[in-house]
Parts: sequence; structure tokens; C-alpha cells
Amino acid sequence: MTQQTVPQATSPLSMWLDYLANIHTSSIDLGLDRVSTVCQKANLTKPAPKVITVAGTNGKGSTCALLEAILLDAGYSVGVYSSPHLIRYNERVRINGKDLPDSEHSQAFAYIDQQRGDVSLSFFEFGTLAALYQFQQYQVDVVLLEVGLGGRLDATNVVEHDVSVITSLAVDHVDWLGDDINVIGFEKAGIFRANKPAVCGQPQAPATVAGHADDIGAKLHQVGIQYDYALEQGEKTWRWNSGSFSLDTLPIPSLPLANAATALMALGCAELDISDVNIVKGLESATLPGRMQVLGKSPQVLLDVAHNPHSAEYLVEQLKKKYPERTIRTVVAMLHDKDIEATLSVLGQLSSHWYPASLSGPRAASAEELISHLPTVTSTFSTPVEAYQMALHEADDSDLILVVGSFHTVGEVLQHIEKQGA
Repeated sequence: MTQQTVPQATSPLSMWLDYLANIHTSSIDLGLDRVSTVCQKANLTKPAPKVITVAGTNGKGSTCALLEAILLDAGYSVGVYSSPHLIRYNERVRINGKDLPDSEHSQAFAYIDQQRGDVSLSFFEFGTLAALYQFQQYQVDVVLLEVGLGGRLDATNVVEHDVSVITSLAVDHVDWLGDDINVIGFEKAGIFRANKPAVCGQPQAPATVAGHADDIGAKLHQVGIQYDYALEQGEKTWRWNSGSFSLDTLPIPSLPLANAATALMALGCAELDISDVNIVKGLESATLPGRMQVLGKSPQVLLDVAHNPHSAEYLVEQLKKKYPERTIRTVVAMLHDKDIEATLSVLGQLSSHWYPASLSGPRAASAEELISHLPTVTSTFSTPVEAYQMALHEADDSDLILVVGSFHTVGEVLQHIEKQGA
């Protein structure tokens, strides 16, 4: 790309996103040398007094949303960096619970572009550094960083963080991280820091997690050992404990309980001033688009970004509890580097009608690829929206339409529904 086509600080965000998508040879380029060089030059390695970095196969976004809600109720100013987005890039950076306007993203990109000189950055690296710059500009008290991929070599790992979190561990991103759970555990544990607290919410985590913590002297808090949680009062409330300290009769959040328990341990480690009331209010208010998101339509629509067997199992478990008698019509589209067969097999425990669709882009799976694992299904759809429209047409008011399989799938359908004004 020539110098003349470089956007300016006042250029539209769409122009910047197009530029960032084309200036680097690979959309995913694991390794910290390049991004670390620019991060240090721009003085972004500690974007806030307190930084919590969150890695994991599933549950990163939910854990960050729970942390955010509790911290905001406690009066802290909070910056959250997450990915991918569902509809708009702006969703990736939240400050005090709100997305930033296009103009501020353009300004941040222009700053990072100027700082990088001739260092090539991937789309994700560029976005990560721009987010750190925005947090610094707003002088937030706490930054919550969601790891993009893995941990050890992810762009977020250039930051000096105070608490490291692993939400869950399962096989995913096989093309990049392999299918050995011990290797995956080591990669995620790469965010741990010497003499700093590390939290692991995966029960019976692979030995490489505790092994790496021991090797570098990180202070590990493992679920089932250093902290624990359980439902109580006929599953209407829950309790959390760490050592002799416990919190009882907590409200059950709309996001996964395991992630709430992990978030509470992370907050305990962060040594911030948070009351029991802040915790209760945060648990009650925390939500996240695309995670068990129910739209009050008729028929009812449920959106969930579950895209691997681990997340699909949790989703099915929740649907069995909340919609035991419903006919479920499943709109599904996935990326081809996911475990499509196993994910569809899990979802098949509940779905009686399938609407497989193709996604677009280099990582997309075709509807034909999905249908090869759905032997009784014959219809395919070119887009998730087309599949959703057919499901809507065929559904009774009492049915549940499930939209699942990818951030892309949920994002496309959610955007369509928003445009319809529903």
C-alpha cells in the first residue's frame, strides 16, 4: 500500500479498518517482537493503575463483562478491550460501559500508525495498541484485557498486568494452538507473571498450568482448590468461598456461573475496594450481547456465539433447564477451523429443525460442509439471515429459534433484526 493511501486522524473509521486489513501479510501473526517494540515506544505497557488480563477457550467476554459491572458499581472507571465484535468495530473498546465514537478510533489508529514507523502490525495488534492508547487518554482506573488467541504470544501479553485469568481450557483454534490440551494450557498460562496472582477457572486444569505458575513464581488460585462455589437454596442463589472467606446467597447472573466465580477470585486478587453490595448489583446487571441473548419476539429468538463443543455443551445444558418443552429451530453457520462435527453433535441433542448457512471469508465453512454432519437435513442457505428468515417463516409462536455457531452468524442476524426495528 502506498503512502498516499494512508488514512488521517480525521478519516472515516471504515477507511482505517480497510487500511489495517491490508497492510500486514497475515490476519493472525503470533509473536511479540513487533508489537512489543511499538508498545514500548508509545509508552503503553501500563495503560492503567490496575490491569487484569483474561485468557481462556470460552468465557473471556462474559468474565470481563462481570468484572466490568461490579467495578462500575464500585465507582471505578473501567476500560474493556474485547474481540471479535458482533456488528461494529466500536464494540471492541468500552469505557465505563459505553462504546467510543468512530472519530476516537480513527485518532487512536493515526497515533499508532505514526508511532510504529516501519514496523508491520497485524489488524489485531494495531487494534490492541490503539485500545491501550484510548484507555490511557481516558485515564481509567482499571483495564480489562481480553486475550485474542492463546496467551503467551498474543498481542495483549505485552502489557504489564497485575492479575492474570484463565477462564476455561478446551481444544479450539487447532490450526494455531494444536490439539494437545497440555500445550494449550501452557500457551494460556503464558500470561502469568512472576510474583503476581493468577486465577484458573478450569476444574482439573492440565498440569502445565500449575507447572508454569510454579516455574515463574506466579501465585495460582485454582478453582476447586484455592476457591470454590456452589448453588444453594434449590438453585435460586449461590455461594462463593476462598479459604475461610465466603459470600452467601448471591444472585445467579445471566452469564455463566463458573465465570462469575472466576471474576470474584480475580477481584479478590486485585486488591480493589469492592463491597458485597457492589458484587450483588454487578452480578444482577451484567449482560453481554450474543451470550444467551433472548429477544422477546414471537416466536422467541435466542442468540448465542457458541462455536465449539465446550461452549455448545453449556448452551444445551441451559436450554434444557429454561426451555424444556420447546421445539427448537437451529440457524447455524460456522468457521471451518472449528470442530464442526462435535459441535453439531452436541447441539443435536435439542434441535429438531436445522437451517445450515454459509459464512463468507477465508475461514468460512459452507452450508454443504455443515450438512455433511446433518444426514437428515437437505436444505441449505447462502447466508445466516436467509436461514433465519426461513426459520421464522416455518416456526410456530411457541417455538424457539436458536441462532448459533459463530460471532459472524450471530452478528449478521442481530444486525438484520436491528434493521427491521424489532
